[in-house]
Amino acid sequence: MKTKSNNINKGAAIFSVIFGSLFFLIALRFLYIQITGTVDGHELPVMAEEKYTQSTILEADRGSILDRNGIAIAQDTPAYTVVAILDERHSKDSKVIRHVTDVKETAEQLAPLINMTEESLLSLLERGVERDSYQVELGPGGRGISYQLMQKIQALELPGIIFEKEKKRYYPNGNFATHVIGFAKKNDQDVVVGKQGLERTLEDYLKEEDGMRVYKRDRNGITLPTKDDVVPPKNGYNVYLTIDQKIQTFLDDSMNRVMKEYEPENIIGIVADPKTGAVLAMSSRPSYDPNDIPANAYMLNDAIASRFEPGSTMKMFTLAAAIEEGVFDPNEKYKSGSFTVGPSTIRDHFRGGWGTISYLEGFQRSSNVAMANLVMNKMNGDDRLLNYLTSFGFSEPTGIDLPGEVSGQILYNYPIEKVTTSFGQGTTVTPIQQIQAATAIANGGKMMQPYIIDKIVESTTNKVIEDREPIEVGTPISEQTANQVLDILETVVSSENGTGKPYRIEGYQIAGKTGTAQIPDPNAENTKSKYLTGHGNNVFSFLGMAPKEDPKLLVYIAVSKPKLTIHESGSQPVSAIFNSVVKNSLQYLKIQPTLDEKAEKSKSDDQKVGLELPSYQHKDVKSVVDDLTNKQLQAVVIGDGANILSQAPYATSEVIPGEKILLKTDGAYTMPDLTGWSLRDVMKLSSLFNLKVNLLGSGYVINQNIPVNAEIKEGDQLIIELTPPNAQQKPSSTQSEEETDEPQD
Repeated sequence: MKTKSNNINKGAAIFSVIFGSLFFLIALRFLYIQITGTVDGHELPVMAEEKYTQSTILEADRGSILDRNGIAIAQDTPAYTVVAILDERHSKDSKVIRHVTDVKETAEQLAPLINMTEESLLSLLERGVERDSYQVELGPGGRGISYQLMQKIQALELPGIIFEKEKKRYYPNGNFATHVIGFAKKNDQDVVVGKQGLERTLEDYLKEEDGMRVYKRDRNGITLPTKDDVVPPKNGYNVYLTIDQKIQTFLDDSMNRVMKEYEPENIIGIVADPKTGAVLAMSSRPSYDPNDIPANAYMLNDAIASRFEPGSTMKMFTLAAAIEEGVFDPNEKYKSGSFTVGPSTIRDHFRGGWGTISYLEGFQRSSNVAMANLVMNKMNGDDRLLNYLTSFGFSEPTGIDLPGEVSGQILYNYPIEKVTTSFGQGTTVTPIQQIQAATAIANGGKMMQPYIIDKIVESTTNKVIEDREPIEVGTPISEQTANQVLDILETVVSSENGTGKPYRIEGYQIAGKTGTAQIPDPNAENTKSKYLTGHGNNVFSFLGMAPKEDPKLLVYIAVSKPKLTIHESGSQPVSAIFNSVVKNSLQYLKIQPTLDEKAEKSKSDDQKVGLELPSYQHKDVKSVVDDLTNKQLQAVVIGDGANILSQAPYATSEVIPGEKILLKTDGAYTMPDLTGWSLRDVMKLSSLFNLKVNLLGSGYVINQNIPVNAEIKEGDQLIIELTPPNAQQKPSSTQSEEETDEPQD
C-alpha cells in the first residue's frame, strides 16, 4: 500500500510541475503582451482600433455646367444598377421571397424597360442559375438607370430584383450644344472624367474629391458617443456659360427641322452678343445625345474647328476696307458681268451681269465684279485689303475658350488670289472668325473676342473663383465706317435688288450678307472643275445682325449640301433657321418691333421701282413686247399667235431688270434655243408647258435634248445639261490661269 501511495504522490508532483510551468509560461506571455502590446508582430491597439473603428465614404459631386441663367446643362444625378439575386439562400429566414423564382416571368416583364429582348434577358438569367451565381447584373440597359425608371421597375414587384445606387453624369437637355459641352464618363478606375468639349478642358475645375467619416462602435455594433473624424468632401466648381438655354433651344430645334427636311451634310449655327462677344448659342449637325453616345458619333465642333471658303459673306469685310480707305462711292457706276485678271476671267453669279450699275446695287446683288474692281482698281491691287483682313482677325484663331479651334488661311500672293479673296473664294476661314470680325461692324468698330465661359463658382459657398469680362481685341475700322457698312447691309435685305430678301423679318430691320461657297471636289484631278457641281452642292450661309439700329444679336448660319428640289434655292434652308432663331430670340429678349406692317409695306413699295409684273393675258404680243422692253425686261415669245395666253413669271411677281419673261401665245409652239439660260429660266418654260425636266450638272444650259425649233408638246421630257460659267473655259494647271466664279448668291 505504501508503494502505491508513493506512486500517486510522484504523479501529482509531475502534474503540478507541468501545470505550474504552463501557468508560468502563460503569465510570462501575458506579461510580454502587456509590456510590448504586440501579438505575433501585430500591435494590439491597432487591431482594437481597426475592430471598433468604422469609416464611410462621403461622396462629392462633380461640378455642374449651367447656362447664364443658372439652368443646368450638365450635372451629377442619382443612378441605379439593376441586379437579380438568384441564390435562394437570400430568402432564408425571410417572410418574403427575396430571390428570383421565375426567370421567364422576370424576363418577360423586365426586358422592355431595360432595352433588352426577352430572349436575351432570359438567357442571361438562365446562365446565372446554371453557374450557381449568387447574383447577376442585367446588361448595359440595366446600368445607370434613372430614378424614374427605377420606380417603374420597383412597381412590378418582381422577387429578387434589387438596385445598387450610384451616380452618373446627366445632360438634362439631351442633344443640346453637344459639341460645346462634350461629355464625361467613367474611366477604368470607375471615376467619372471629362472626355470631350468643356467637360474635358475644365476637368481641373469640375472634378470632385470624396471625403470620409471615421467613427467608433462597440462589439455589438452600436455607435459610441465619441467625436467623429471627418474629412469633408470637396465638390467640383460650378461653371456658368454665356449660353442662353432658350436661345440655344431655338437654334437646336430649327436646325433639327432643317436636317429632317433637307438632309444636308452639315449645319453650323452661332448666335452671339456683338457688344460683348458672349456666345449665346452654338450648335452643329450632325450631332449626338451625350446621354447615349453612338459608336460613330461625330465629335468635331465645326463652329470653331472647320475651315472652308466662306463665299460672299466675306464681301462685307471687303466693303468695310474700301469704305475705311475712302475709295467706295455707292453711287459710282461700273460695268457688271465680268472682270479680267491677267489670263483669268471673273464673272458675276448672274452670268451676263446687270449692265452698268452703281457699286451700291452691285453689293446688294452680291456682284463679284464689284469686289474685283474695289480691290484691283480702287485699292490698286496692293496689300491694303490683306492688312484689313488681318486686322479683322482672319489670320489667326480667335482664342475662344473652347478646345480644338483652328484658323483659316488667307491666300493673297497673286492678283487672282487677291480678287478671289475679296469675294470669299480660295481663302478659308472658320465660322467663329467671321463672328469675331462682324462684331466690329455691329459694335461701332470695336472688335470683341468671342467667349463662352461666364464665371466659375465654388459650389458650396457660391464664391466666384473666376469671372470673365468682355475683351476688345482691336478696332479694324472706325465707328463711322461700321455704321455705313451696317446701313448698306440692311439694304441687302430690304432692297428689291438684294440677295437677302428671304431674311426679312416682319417688324425688324435686319442687316446681313448672304454667301454661297463652292466646295472643293475631292476628286478634282479626275474632273474638269476643282469644285463640286450640281444643284445644292454648295455651302449656303448668312451672316446677319438684328435689330439693325442697335444690334443685340449676331447670327451666322451655314448649311452644306442640302437636298434641294429644282425649284428651291440654298437660301431656303438657311433662312428657315436664321429667321426662326432671330424672331424667337428677339421676342424672348423683349426687343419690341420697330416697324409696323403698314410702314414696312410702304417702304417696300418705295423700293420696287416699277418691277412688279402685270398680267398680260389676252393682250396682243407686240404691245406686250414693247411694254417689257420699256421696263428693261427681256421678252421671249413662244408660239406664232397674236395674243398672249399665259406668262412666266406670273402676274404680281417681282422681277429684276434684264430678267427673261416668257410669253405663251395662241399659236403653234416650238422650242427656243436654251443655250446660256439659267435653271430658273428653264423652270419658267417648264411651268408653261408642264415639261418634265431632268438636270445634268449646274449653272447655265449648254445642251438640250429637244432641238431648237422642234415642236413643244405638253408633258414632254426635257433633258438639259448645265455647267458653271468657268467650266466652259479650257482647264489649266494653275489657279491663276483659271476662270473663277462664285456659282450663285
